[in-house]
Amino acid sequence: MEKENSIAPINEKLDIENNVVNYETENIKNLIYNIRGKQVMLDSDVAMLYHYDTKRINETVKRNIERFPEEFCFQLSNKEYDVLKSQIATSKIRGGKQKIPYVFTEKGILMLSGILKNKIAIEVSIKIVEAFVEMRKFISSNGQVFERLTNVEYKLLEQDKKFDIIFDELQKDKQEEFKQKIFFDGQIYDAYSLIVDIIKTAQNKILIIDNYIDDSILKMLVKKNKDVEVVILTSQNSNIRKIDIQKFNTQYPTLKLAYTNKFHDRFMIIDNKELYHIGASLKDVGKKCFAISKIQDEEYIEKINNK
Repeated sequence: MEKENSIAPINEKLDIENNVVNYETENIKNLIYNIRGKQVMLDSDVAMLYHYDTKRINETVKRNIERFPEEFCFQLSNKEYDVLKSQIATSKIRGGKQKIPYVFTEKGILMLSGILKNKIAIEVSIKIVEAFVEMRKFISSNGQVFERLTNVEYKLLEQDKKFDIIFDELQKDKQEEFKQKIFFDGQIYDAYSLIVDIIKTAQNKILIIDNYIDDSILKMLVKKNKDVEVVILTSQNSNIRKIDIQKFNTQYPTLKLAYTNKFHDRFMIIDNKELYHIGASLKDVGKKCFAISKIQDEEYIEKINNK
């Protein structure tokens, strides 16, 4: 986990003779965390203090893995990483997908500085050890408080996960409860939004039957899930061109167009499981009063498919 940091050398310029940067022990203490009952420092922070890339630090450990047992270095679990992120200011964590970091104990940091054989690493490791010693004293005198805070953080994370599950179930129930909806003149966006929400539920296939469809349906279908196949049955008089279909398929495959004169009303079938009757052409939804209804009888799905 790469971090921006507020650590600044006492002397911002390198000591030319010794090539060493001195850091305030107090600031280094802010980079030490208590995980699994151990005081540890993130691989990215160790790399920053030693003037190395995080990748280089971790490669060094892997090449000398026999020297870094779990007492010296270990990778965080997903849960530990979530707790740690909640402790670190958001501004200190860069965007993008984060890799689960490794952390070093005091022993691991000393072992690493010896392997790197870099004067900066050796000198800075002394400051790091001093910071670890001071942190041990501080935690020793405030151990119960830290234990309570950690327990609270774990409980909050668990509550967040339970809330997400409940919210997902409520959203699922909301979709399942939909049976019919009437839209009045001018409710164009509301009608459009409902059609798009129905399209988004498809996981495998969407069948649309509409004699008067045009290329406006493509703007709705870009919202579909990836790899969902779409079949449109329409009349020869519909205002949608094959070139539009071809261009759509280059980016949002797969859409197929077929012609039929066997239907008067508009229908949409989702995953061969859910059937919707739509009282207006999809290109005109919301322009005049119309209704969308979910038909519960599964036998009709098979009959329409066989047409």
